[in-house]
Amino acid sequence: MQRAFGVLFLVFWACCAVRAQGLQHIQIKEDPAISTLLSQYTENNKQKPYIRGWRLQILATTDRPKLDEVLSNFKAQYPFVPITWLHERPYYLLRVGAYHTKLEAMRLQELVRGAYPGSYMVQDNQISPSDFIGY
Repeated sequence: MQRAFGVLFLVFWACCAVRAQGLQHIQIKEDPAISTLLSQYTENNKQKPYIRGWRLQILATTDRPKLDEVLSNFKAQYPFVPITWLHERPYYLLRVGAYHTKLEAMRLQELVRGAYPGSYMVQDNQISPSDFIGY
């Protein structure tokens, strides 16, 4: 039985070695049209400074000092979570996190639900790619 296993292993190893040698000589000929499209796609994406994603809105208020207070408290409690605020007159909106999917944002919502029970998920089209780093 061991001898049969040994022979089977040697045959498998020899097949892999022969196949690997054959793969060394593969050449890919790319169509110039594909190269052009790929470079255009890359340039277009470099021009877009923002990514669409999901955030958690934890506060909407007309009181700027309250915004500053909640912002500093959140940073102290969750220093690893990106935080941003916007001013859509007359409201100051405090949003946290940066996630590609709604499901990922739901995990943060469960984490902060005790401290921020009125939080809810919002889709954001203005998320900086650097906010996604570390996720």
